[in-house]
Amino acid sequence: MALRRPSGSQGRVLTRDQLGQRVVVRHRLADGRATDVLGELTELDEQALTVRDRHGNVHQIEQRLVVAAKVVPPAPVRKPYSR
Repeated sequence: MALRRPSGSQGRVLTRDQLGQRVVVRHRLADGRATDVLGELTELDEQALTVRDRHGNVHQIEQRLVVAAKVVPPAPVRKPYSR
């Protein structure tokens, strides 16, 4: 199953093959502005997708509100600060 996108929208299509991968999803808010969610794609169906961010928050996004979505590389490993 693939995430369907309106014609003319940006970004790649997410599929069930990407479950468990790190993704960024841009979607519309109720007031028309757009926002991004970055995290692990945990669920995907015809109606919605679910992303768990690095803080453990779960974001369920209706597919009709998605503007763009794509798989992104793993988060960089932070090195401890030293002087």
